[in-house]
Amino acid sequence: MDRFAAVERALRKAPPHALLDALRTTLRARYGAAGADLLMADYAMTILQPVEPPALPPEPLSAHLGALGRAFGSQQPYAENSGECTLVHVPVTVRGDRLGILTVRLPEGGYDEGTAGELADIGEVLGHEILVAERDTDLYQQARRARRLTLAAELQWQLLPGRSCSRPEYALGAQLEPAYAIRGDNFDWSGSAETLHLSVTNGMGEGIEAALLTNLAVNALRNARRAGLGLADQAALADQAIYGHHQGNVHLSTLLLRFELATGEAEVVDAGSPQLWRQRDGVTEQIELDAQLPLGMFEDTVYTAQRFRVLPGDRLFFFSDGVYEALSPAGEPYGKRALAAAMTGTRLLPTAQVPYAVLKELAAHRGSLAQDDDAMVLCMDWHGRQAPL
Repeated sequence: MDRFAAVERALRKAPPHALLDALRTTLRARYGAAGADLLMADYAMTILQPVEPPALPPEPLSAHLGALGRAFGSQQPYAENSGECTLVHVPVTVRGDRLGILTVRLPEGGYDEGTAGELADIGEVLGHEILVAERDTDLYQQARRARRLTLAAELQWQLLPGRSCSRPEYALGAQLEPAYAIRGDNFDWSGSAETLHLSVTNGMGEGIEAALLTNLAVNALRNARRAGLGLADQAALADQAIYGHHQGNVHLSTLLLRFELATGEAEVVDAGSPQLWRQRDGVTEQIELDAQLPLGMFEDTVYTAQRFRVLPGDRLFFFSDGVYEALSPAGEPYGKRALAAAMTGTRLLPTAQVPYAVLKELAAHRGSLAQDDDAMVLCMDWHGRQAPL
């Protein structure tokens, strides 16, 4: 563990923009590595891009195919022989949020089970350091961009908590499309020792106006949540903030949920169009909720929470209207039947991979039609809390 500790110390002391340089130096000294490269997953979660781009544009590296895709998908180190060295592809992941891949070139015979475990830990430490470094450098966010983001998309991605998260009690995965031009859709989560708060938002409008509306709503909801208010009061405060600013001219649909980690008991406020579906014991069905007014439509709207329960093994899906109302070239909406088929078809995938797979099915349904509305998919697997031994 001495060599792992040396790498960890080097990363913690490195300047924000020089994490990879510090890592390469220490891996060379402690592991005999001939080199290392860091690749970040792009915003669409389709390709992996180098933090240090080569002089000539490289061929796109798939996040789902080949050796890199195998490591990224399985979230386990994957080694392959390459001439006189061993290429080890290591997931760079923070609490389930998949950031990218670290590829380390080790000398022949320098890779074993112990080294695999240490490199996996290094990938996790590197992920933590990247998140801290992003407060002071744009380097890693620039590496995620296959092309320029719209300003609205810039606002939306900065607002998100991540794209996946895992704890012993649950796992979350979510994705927005079109990734580089997202407007009003959003998701948010926050966990504590005893609860998980989750929200799914669908702001009306186009471009920057939709993004600003969603930013106002999400920050109002966070402000109320962090003040310790209950779910219905969170909705009411956000409703007042939006109405106070826009006087009912625009509104925003949202689902607000609060889960008790120990019991699976949940509260929910349905204030608009996002849909909630559940897979349990092989059965996929929509959970019908008491529809209430979207946030910001009228002054002083009163919201009430209803209750349901999740069980270990349940998988929940959340969809914005850009998913279930998406049209085919023949004018047919995606609809409940296609949604149920997509959910069933992804039942064996890890949580974090499900949104990408569903959105890929949605793209096939749209065919040649341009995507004219945001599409948001969030998947949650509920494991429940294990009783202490």
